[in-house]
Amino acid sequence: MKVYTKTGDKGETSLFGGKRVQKDHIRIEAYGTIDELNSYVGLVRDQSVNNKRMDILKEIQDRLFTIGAEMAADPDKPSLKKPDVNEEDIELLEKSIDQMDSKLSPLKYFILPGGHTAVSYAHLARTVCRRAERLAISLVNEEGSIDPIVVRYLNRLSDYLFVLSRAMAKDLGVEENYWIPRK
Repeated sequence: MKVYTKTGDKGETSLFGGKRVQKDHIRIEAYGTIDELNSYVGLVRDQSVNNKRMDILKEIQDRLFTIGAEMAADPDKPSLKKPDVNEEDIELLEKSIDQMDSKLSPLKYFILPGGHTAVSYAHLARTVCRRAERLAISLVNEEGSIDPIVVRYLNRLSDYLFVLSRAMAKDLGVEENYWIPRK
């Protein structure tokens, strides 16, 4: 099997189920952003500061593939067999957030991304996650064809990535950069 098929040379691609759509279709944009997010999560996972978090980060990457499959599925074929996201996936994120947050100082200010390359990677993942969430909402509004739990998962995942960035900064001994507005 060759990597290149030439079937997309005219700006179209196939959804899971066979339907052809333009490559700039909201559905393609949405799952392409999920793919981008998955790459950033992989980058965050590769940081040595996250050696103890590798399992949950891999679990998140697995769920992002699940979400990508949901978004790539032809909405006119609801009976297609595909994996799903469930409440336990959201609960895992929430438990992880609570565990990390319990070891952090209370948040008094907005945090500016940066301070260490690894922390910045987590912030990049968080912002891509927020974009993926917005695109998922647009997809729901335009087609109403993805499970609403996907939006909830992405919302919680962006929270997780924010708290992760703070936990990473603490583990690395890096001072957080606060945004303190001018008066």
